[in-house]
Amino acid sequence: MPPIYFDNHATTQVDPRVVEAMLPTFTETYGNPSSVGHLFGEAAKELVERSQQTIAAAIGAEAKEIVFTSGATESNNLAIGGVLTQRRRRGDHVVTVTTEHKAVLDPLEQFEQRGYEVTRLAPRQVGDPLAGQLAAAQVAEAIRPDTSLVSIMLANNEIGVIQPLAEIAQICKQQGVLLHCDATQAVGKIPVDVQQLGVDLMSFSAHKIYGPKGSGGLYVRKEGPRVRLQPSIFGGGQQRGIRSGTLNVTGIVGLAEAVRLSVAEMADESARLRQLRDTLWSGLNERTTGLHLNGPELDHSEARLAGNLNFAVEQVDGEALMMNVREIAVSSGSACTSANPQPSHVLRAIGLSEDLTRSSLRFGLGRFNTAEEVAFAVDVVATAVDKLRKLIA
Repeated sequence: MPPIYFDNHATTQVDPRVVEAMLPTFTETYGNPSSVGHLFGEAAKELVERSQQTIAAAIGAEAKEIVFTSGATESNNLAIGGVLTQRRRRGDHVVTVTTEHKAVLDPLEQFEQRGYEVTRLAPRQVGDPLAGQLAAAQVAEAIRPDTSLVSIMLANNEIGVIQPLAEIAQICKQQGVLLHCDATQAVGKIPVDVQQLGVDLMSFSAHKIYGPKGSGGLYVRKEGPRVRLQPSIFGGGQQRGIRSGTLNVTGIVGLAEAVRLSVAEMADESARLRQLRDTLWSGLNERTTGLHLNGPELDHSEARLAGNLNFAVEQVDGEALMMNVREIAVSSGSACTSANPQPSHVLRAIGLSEDLTRSSLRFGLGRFNTAEEVAFAVDVVATAVDKLRKLIA
């Protein structure tokens, strides 16, 4: 059997239906949507507006509240920087959580070096049935009169934990503080409605939901309250000046189609992935011992993404384990990014030891995974664990 892809939290295969929707923009509707003086530009502009409407309808927003970006990293930077550099902000204090993605933590660290203050909240720890989840009360206690922004991700990319954003949003609104949410792992996988959640800014990306890389969006609330952002990219004045630059029509169409398909198929797909994940976990536990689930317990379906499984393996060297499961594509707890050799900051933040962090594997099951592939993965991992333990026995 050829290598099997189980790293769908990192990126996903582009769905052929998304590719089909994008193809005409290369050779037919290829105009610049800012060139509205001729039919080619007007046709491209119509595609962009239609895509805005599709995405907005999927997340409970209005079309004008969708700003297109190059992906969630840019969206996060635009949201954070756009709020914190506004002259009318309340103050220089920000609240976040230690398990955030680096695309949130790193920009905040940059602002910290410029004199801003960041409070990083610790979530529930290993051993708690809801490990990785924040309590809304923690946010309430952390907010101060000079807090300008709270940034809490909706669903975590490593342990799949889903945060109680609606509760957190109520607290933020009562205190007059803006709430930003990185929903990259949530949009298209769980129901996401910006009105029900109560968020003011929300980042998302196409390549996590079977769309193209390099295409993402930022929801920016236009009333109740209206959110004003200081742009980070200037020149051209596109998208009301919030994010200048020629629009990536191909990527935008792909993002919209990826969102549409994911939302339409969400209920059935979530149930299928949950069954595959539970089969994977039970199969591994039948074949070997010393496995530790990282994150919320699997029966807390409201608190964990259906396709996420992250676990640590006792008495096994993490690097050796990865070398022995090369038939399957998974992520290791030894690094959250290929450029950073340090142990996963998410697993360390929930209290996992460094040894168990380094010997952890993350499975991100997705649309194109099958029951046969899961059975193969069980065999590959269990065989590797047994082999490595015998070497040190």
